[in-house]
Amino acid sequence: MAILLHGTGGSDTDYFWFADTKKFLEEHGYKVWWPQLPNTEKPNIEETEDYIVDFWPDIDEDTIIIGHSSACPVILDILRWLKIEIKQAILVVGFYQSLNDDGYSDLMLPKDFDFKESAKHAKEIILINSDNDPWGCDDKQARPIAKKLGAKFILAERQGHMGSGTYNQPYREFPILKEILAV
Repeated sequence: MAILLHGTGGSDTDYFWFADTKKFLEEHGYKVWWPQLPNTEKPNIEETEDYIVDFWPDIDEDTIIIGHSSACPVILDILRWLKIEIKQAILVVGFYQSLNDDGYSDLMLPKDFDFKESAKHAKEIILINSDNDPWGCDDKQARPIAKKLGAKFILAERQGHMGSGTYNQPYREFPILKEILAV
C-alpha cells in the first residue's frame, strides 16, 4: 500500500507530481490511496486526521506514505500513533513551525511534535526541501527536524515548492522521488 497526501489547495486528481508518482508506484505493484482531503483551502490537522482515520486503508510493514507541504506535519503526527513500523515516509517541502501566512499553517501543526515516537514507526523517513521555497517550507525548517527524527535530508536545490500554481511550477514529474522510493 502507498498513500499520497496532498497539501493545502491540493486534490486527488492532477496534483502536480502525484499522478506520475501514483502511476510509478502502481507499475511497481503498489495499490495507491490518494484521497481528497477535507477543506483543502483551509485545512486543519484535527479534521484531516479524523478523515484519514475514518477512511484509512489496510496498511502493513510495506506501506509507503508520501506527503506534500501541509500534509508533512500530519504524517509525523499520524506516525506516532501507528501500531506498526511502515516501510517509508517521505515528506516533501514540509513545514514544522508557523509560516508567515496569516495563521493558515498553524492549523496544520500538532500541538506538540513527538519526533522520537514518530521515528519509531517508519523504517525510513526522508525529508526533501529546497533552498528557495516561496512560502518558507525550506531546508532551514527541515534540516533540524531531520536531525531530530534521525531521518535522511535531501536538498533539492532551487526547486521552490516542488509544485505550485501560484508560482507557475507545474512539476509534473519528480525524478528525485522515484530514485528514493523503496519499491
